[in-house]
Amino acid sequence: MSLPPSVEESYGTEIIRKGIHLFSLLIPVVYYFVPKWTALAMLIPMTLVCGLADFGRLFVPAIGRIYNTYFGFLLRSHEQNERGRRLTGATYVLLAATLLVFFFPKVIAITAISVLIISDTSAALVGRRFGKHRFMRKSLEGAGAFFVSGLLVVALAPKVEYAPAEYLIGAAAALLAAVVEASAIGLDDNLSIPLTVGGVMWILYILFLPAMNLFKLDGMI
Repeated sequence: MSLPPSVEESYGTEIIRKGIHLFSLLIPVVYYFVPKWTALAMLIPMTLVCGLADFGRLFVPAIGRIYNTYFGFLLRSHEQNERGRRLTGATYVLLAATLLVFFFPKVIAITAISVLIISDTSAALVGRRFGKHRFMRKSLEGAGAFFVSGLLVVALAPKVEYAPAEYLIGAAAALLAAVVEASAIGLDDNLSIPLTVGGVMWILYILFLPAMNLFKLDGMI
């Protein structure tokens, strides 16, 4: 059964938006091969430029008109709401990546950013197309897609020593992040998801693998 034109158009826009979102995978891929401060030297300027463009869009009418002319179709409704003054997802992705690279061990930062990009994309596309059963504020199908794709990311992401417990830690973090994504809390998903994954992983490493050197990957370069 085909969807109504308005829904088809909305889903088509979502595909374009998430396709662009997938380009963010360059962040964890590049970070794997470069030192922390090199990654930050790239991320901080990009975050500032994107953030300044957002503030210009929101507070300078001339910039807002230009931005909306060329990129307005990619903005979500809450990003277009002048009263909400919400930043775009791209700014939040860069901000989250910067925070994770700066504060977290590389092995955790890479996993958290990758889960955000892959699992959030999977949840959005599957949930909007196939979601029929409500789960919190999203759909069970979308949450399931988030968790399954999160498990795939955890399986492929770098580990400290590739101990079985590391995979379980990543799986637990992906599960909790799926719940956070479905709950649609006030904090933007592009911040709440990677910070949840990063925070849960770090806590579980400390609790269950306290002797493991989480910064081992940081010193590989």
